Amino acid sequence: MIMRTNDHGLIAWQDGQPYSTQFQDVYFNSDDGLLETDYVFLQANRLAERWLNYPNKTFSIAETGFGTGLNFLSAAKLWLSIAPEQANLHFISAEKYPLSLLDMSKASLCWPELKPLSAALLANYQELVSQPSELSLFAGRVRLSLFIGDASATYAALCAQPENAKVDAWFLDGFAPAKNPDMWQDRLFQHMASLSHTATTFATFTSASAVRRGLMAAGFAVNKQAGFAKKREMLYGQFIGLKHAA
Repeated sequence: MIMRTNDHGLIAWQDGQPYSTQFQDVYFNSDDGLLETDYVFLQANRLAERWLNYPNKTFSIAETGFGTGLNFLSAAKLWLSIAPEQANLHFISAEKYPLSLLDMSKASLCWPELKPLSAALLANYQELVSQPSELSLFAGRVRLSLFIGDASATYAALCAQPENAKVDAWFLDGFAPAKNPDMWQDRLFQHMASLSHTATTFATFTSASAVRRGLMAAGFAVNKQAGFAKKREMLYGQFIGLKHAA
């Protein structure tokens, strides 16, 4: 095990995979992080069927923990393979404790099939976390907006900017609610509702009852399904509004 320090705490490397010693949790499933992302976030949000022949100009995904960038890279790969060329993907993410460029580079070695995409991200990563701004990649077909800070505060700020487009899909990631309770708060779910429309979906690896209740109270229809690998259950659903949820 190799442990190193960045600006935001300790990261341990165990068998070539990053582990947060601050939250005592993994960044992605040790069995197969790539398959986990596909199952939990891409499939549960029905992205492949929604993106095939996508009729609109922009599809927006919002995420609550950028981490190693695996969810972003997986979504970008799927988008580039099936979405119409005239449409673009806007991926918005918040990360309170960004990984260093060295750790990001090391994590990317876990997914050699994503190398063309991860190389483009890594080439711009240091600038992105130093001076957060929108990054345009892959001939303008994918845009990344990475905000360094608390997820709830990030999306509260976006709610205050009416010019921001609505979110089409949510990736509720980050460390487990029991280990990172500050992120999984009702105020986050309320901000999600403000940025959602009636076709907005969400998916998350957790099935914690507090998360389920918080999402329902904010106007989301919540469903359970079998979780990935050893996880018993996960949550997914769609925004229906408080009037319909009552």
